[in-house]
Amino acid sequence: MVANVCAYLIHLTASRWWLDTAEYGELAVGLTAMLVLTVAALALQAVVARAVVHHADPRRIRRVTVQTTIAVCVLVVVAIVPTAWVTSMSIDTTSAALVAAPMLTVIGAGQGILQGHKQFRLLGWVLAAVGVLRTAPLIAALAVGAGPAGALAASASGIAVAAVVVLYATRVAPIGSPTPARTALGSGGIGLLGVVQASGVQLVLVVAASVDLLLSRTVLSPDDAGIYALGAIATKVAFWLPQAVGVVFYPRLADPATSRRSLVHAVGVVALIGVILTVGAGLAGPLVPVLVRPDYQPLVPILWLFAYTGAMLAVLQVALLSAIARSATGVSAVTWVVVAAEIAVIVGAVDTIVALAATAATAATIAAVTTTVWGLRAQRVDEVVGAASRE
Repeated sequence: MVANVCAYLIHLTASRWWLDTAEYGELAVGLTAMLVLTVAALALQAVVARAVVHHADPRRIRRVTVQTTIAVCVLVVVAIVPTAWVTSMSIDTTSAALVAAPMLTVIGAGQGILQGHKQFRLLGWVLAAVGVLRTAPLIAALAVGAGPAGALAASASGIAVAAVVVLYATRVAPIGSPTPARTALGSGGIGLLGVVQASGVQLVLVVAASVDLLLSRTVLSPDDAGIYALGAIATKVAFWLPQAVGVVFYPRLADPATSRRSLVHAVGVVALIGVILTVGAGLAGPLVPVLVRPDYQPLVPILWLFAYTGAMLAVLQVALLSAIARSATGVSAVTWVVVAAEIAVIVGAVDTIVALAATAATAATIAAVTTTVWGLRAQRVDEVVGAASRE
């Protein structure tokens, strides 16, 4: 909750006081570009947590963390120019947005260790600390007059401090032996290939959650893109608020004995939270011009649609986390197809805020439903095959 509130404070304060709609749109796209390159961090956290559940050698975890961090450093250098071109941002802003990715990778590994050992209390404090450290410098930079590039660079400096905090937390954590999984992997499922496979799953999730905002400056006017970026805050709220559900359920999703049942329970909890947030966004829509600025009046009747999109993306996140936990990353192919179709529609047919929001909502719904159903059916087949082989 603390981490999410910090993230939303960036958007609320920047859009209300310090940036005009065009500048705010650039900052929002920069933050989204940063998120896209954190897929390796998210994947490494999931793979490390799975490996801990399956008793991986800590030395293998450290080695894969170093390998992944080096790979992300190379990727950042390669991605700066293409990202600037696709998002219509300056090189300075793009560089400031992407430079934090290697440090976030280190943070992801540390969080995975705590998650796999079910140290949820300490993990909660770590998540809160990371949220504060990556947010406070950014807001301070905006307050003293920095533009989007300066604010993103300030955030990167805070993330560097957060990486040190996470490394310290993993060293002092009261970690004992985790509960053995019923069927353990010989290597704990840890390796650079496993991270790459999990990165593919996390990448499609991040792209699905970001592609509409990333393309908003391409298909909309700068002012409309800024308005859309503020509406996308509701999407982020509904997407990230139930994140704790996946964090807590993940070790059980990685255990074949409880995986399918845990997926059903997790999806049910996330869906219920999504319904509440969608209704709440619909009721809160008229407050947007009052709390922010009258410029954002077009969001009043459609704020619920942004929240609904985030709710469906949260369900998709749980389904894809289950796939990573079971090393069944092929299920992400469904989402890739949906995202490809979404991009084609946005680039070819969208030119208004409402059309872009509706396209994103439709794509999120299709991806969430099909991926969840496919995952449940695949697990059911595995259970039947496993029972037959035991007989």
